[in-house]
Amino acid sequence: MTIAPPVVRTAPPAASRGARSVSVSWMAWPALFAFTVFGIVPLFGVLVLSFSSWNGLSPNIPFTGLDSWRSVLNDPDLPHALWVTFLIMALSWLAQTPISILLGVFIASHQRYRNWLAVLYFVPLLLSQAAIAITYKALLDPNFGLGAGLGWGFLQQDWLGESKLAVGVVIFVVSWQWIPFHSLIYQGGIRQIPASMYEAAEIDGAGRVRKFFSITLPQLKYTIITSSTLMVVGSLTFFDLIYVLTAGGPGDATRALAVDMYQRGFKANLMGPASVIAVILVLVGLGLALLLRRLGGRDAAESQLEGA
Repeated sequence: MTIAPPVVRTAPPAASRGARSVSVSWMAWPALFAFTVFGIVPLFGVLVLSFSSWNGLSPNIPFTGLDSWRSVLNDPDLPHALWVTFLIMALSWLAQTPISILLGVFIASHQRYRNWLAVLYFVPLLLSQAAIAITYKALLDPNFGLGAGLGWGFLQQDWLGESKLAVGVVIFVVSWQWIPFHSLIYQGGIRQIPASMYEAAEIDGAGRVRKFFSITLPQLKYTIITSSTLMVVGSLTFFDLIYVLTAGGPGDATRALAVDMYQRGFKANLMGPASVIAVILVLVGLGLALLLRRLGGRDAAESQLEGA
């Protein structure tokens, strides 16, 4: 009996690989075109408007150089708006991250009832922020809200009329809506962790808490960075929820940069200073995203198996 010689598989030549990549590169053109039209062009337009004193109504756009930049950077309200923005960012991250990780661990298991709970829990993601803000504003009304209806005195407070309480309400509502989204991200990350790692830990006598801190958290390093980037950059764009809940009040306790930009541009008709704040938001978001990516290290794009 003759034995057939083994078939040696050779890699395709570099020329054919290059031709194949060129042949499918056209599939990225629609996305690139949409990003350019709806991202790059409007951003460039906002940058141009930041050097003007346009009122948003006049057909002519008077350009005044750096006057708008000077007025915004010298405005004493800008540091406060930055402080409120970073406060909401930090507190919402501290509230969302641990709860999202724990819920991600919970719903990553294979019990059937947990899948049903996961589906129900993601309902807040289907609602608009304006609708959520209107609902919570009605529920927290000290005279006609949930506390008055149930007769619970501790709920009958002026939640949106006191500075500290208003900030706490914003953090709570933001976390209530977005924790399910980040839980879904962590659920996917947890299901990528090999079961053999947990089996080896059980052989060594590790309990649930030890496995969580020694295996789950280290393996979720890059998932945490991705989720944190979405949280941090997304918190810069909180406008409709804050505006409907508090309109930036009481006083200016919840007047974040996005709210400040709206009030300058569409209430005071100062499109130049509003565009300056928009550019500042873009720069802050870009800087934070690059910082978080740098914290992930050079191997952030590699497999989660390198996270241990």
